[in-house]
Amino acid sequence: MIANPYNSLDWNAVIPLLVVSVTALAVLFADLVARGGVKRVVCIAIGLAGLAVAAVLCAKSYGQSYSSFGGGFIMGGFTVVFEELIVLSAIFSVALYSAVGEARHLAGSIALLLWSAAGAMLMAGAGNLMTIFLGLELLSLALYCLCGMSRRTTARESALKYLILSSTASGFMLYGMALFFGATGSVSLAALANPATAASPLFLVGTALFFIGIAFKLSLVPFHVWTPDVYEGAPLPVTAFMSVATKAGALAVLVRFAYATLPSIHVREILLPLYVVAAISMLVGNLAALAQTDMKRLLAYSGIAQIGYILVALAGTTALGLRYAVFYLAAYLFMNLGAFAVVALMSTENEEGSRIAAFHGLGWRRPWLAAAMAFFLLGLAGFPPTAGFIGKVLILASAVGAGYAWLAGFLILGTAISLYVYFKILRLMYERDQQRAAPVVENSSALAWVSVGVCAIVTVALTFYPLVPSNIIPLVK
Repeated sequence: MIANPYNSLDWNAVIPLLVVSVTALAVLFADLVARGGVKRVVCIAIGLAGLAVAAVLCAKSYGQSYSSFGGGFIMGGFTVVFEELIVLSAIFSVALYSAVGEARHLAGSIALLLWSAAGAMLMAGAGNLMTIFLGLELLSLALYCLCGMSRRTTARESALKYLILSSTASGFMLYGMALFFGATGSVSLAALANPATAASPLFLVGTALFFIGIAFKLSLVPFHVWTPDVYEGAPLPVTAFMSVATKAGALAVLVRFAYATLPSIHVREILLPLYVVAAISMLVGNLAALAQTDMKRLLAYSGIAQIGYILVALAGTTALGLRYAVFYLAAYLFMNLGAFAVVALMSTENEEGSRIAAFHGLGWRRPWLAAAMAFFLLGLAGFPPTAGFIGKVLILASAVGAGYAWLAGFLILGTAISLYVYFKILRLMYERDQQRAAPVVENSSALAWVSVGVCAIVTVALTFYPLVPSNIIPLVK
């Protein structure tokens, strides 16, 4: 009889992930047994309950640092923080299904979203190349299906585009991993943390291919072309989830690779192309947002610029920069998902309220909803004294202190452009013109309103208490 090579500590590390996966099965089972109008409520309630349990389990494991499954999964403060961000994005996204989403696809959509979240959580704690790729595929395969679950005519087209381009990017990453294995003879990230390995041509080429795959998932220029089309075509809750969870999972992999794998003597040279791409993304994202007529496309381009800001914080791979990057990612989560919740409240059963023209005169028709959207947009623009402003100031301080003043300059320029983008929406919402005003849309989803309120409250709290745990440096054993 062969002894079990894994102990209870190994399984404890992945219990939150397993809870999310099992919850997806419970949602599908509930869809089979529930009847009538209660089916929608039951499926959403089970999904939210399972995610809440996973969030509590993640929080309870904070402060524990160990390697599980032979180094395949790393538990520590870094993993827990990113898992919490992914779970929170899934909670808000599932809540949006109470306002939008077709009833006949609801259970399947929620289950796929939960499995996708489980893949992102696996990426957050990945300690070897195989775990990274397994989490990436679990995240992506579910999203391929979710992107096509919409009555929009562009849904199938966007899903197919995402499938083809994402598969190509995954191929680049897989080839990069193969070269890493050729350079070290191991799939462990710890084996790559060897100064002698960094001089290997296999390692350098593998790093370039690996970064291409990561850049695609982060929607960095020039690998961003899929983002606005997919965001527009996908159902609103899926778009909201993708805007944060995919970035959080890919960013966790990138940070662990940059901080715990790359040798310090070569890290500046190896990561320089990534910083250049981040600088271009800040400009392209904000400039492209100027011409958008759909809020989902505008937030897609905004997300491209926002991830550029986060990468600026990582310049120099300092401990302080990582803390600021995580803080800004958390602030972006609540500001961005709050904006998506407002769009959900402007939606009807037959049409999503993402057209920018629908926001015309909103401040006079639905003042509370307009005030919430104005608050979130000002935060995304980095207007003082919002959490977005605090985060950008901290990122600027980190970048300049690490010797990357040129990146700080790009951040300031991108922010200046974004102010015009968001103020254009604000002006439209508070403009009086009865002839051009959109009809009043009354969507009274309680969960969507709760999402708006929670996002606003947490964003305000982050403004006054921009705290990030100090023990967040990624661990590789």
